[in-house]
Amino acid sequence: MLAEHVKHNYLRARLSPREKALAKFAEYVTRTPAVVRQQNVETLRRHGLSDRDILDAVEVIAYFNYINRIADALGIEPEPEMRDAHARWQKPQEGGE
Repeated sequence: MLAEHVKHNYLRARLSPREKALAKFAEYVTRTPAVVRQQNVETLRRHGLSDRDILDAVEVIAYFNYINRIADALGIEPEPEMRDAHARWQKPQEGGE
């Protein structure tokens, strides 16, 4: 259930301040990578992430962005489990949540 909340809106999910900082960083790297600055990295350090942790996070974020863009560009359909999970996630949204 937590993953669903994070996927929908990480700001409203029950995350620790450290997890929220990492999620916000992931959003920056995904949506506007050119505006990520040293200040963003320092924020992660203040939340206890080491340079290795930050490198690992950037590599995972970049990998998922890369794979999603390839799939989108080639029109690859998600696996049935992913379609089912997305349908389950959309259902409460349609009810006005």
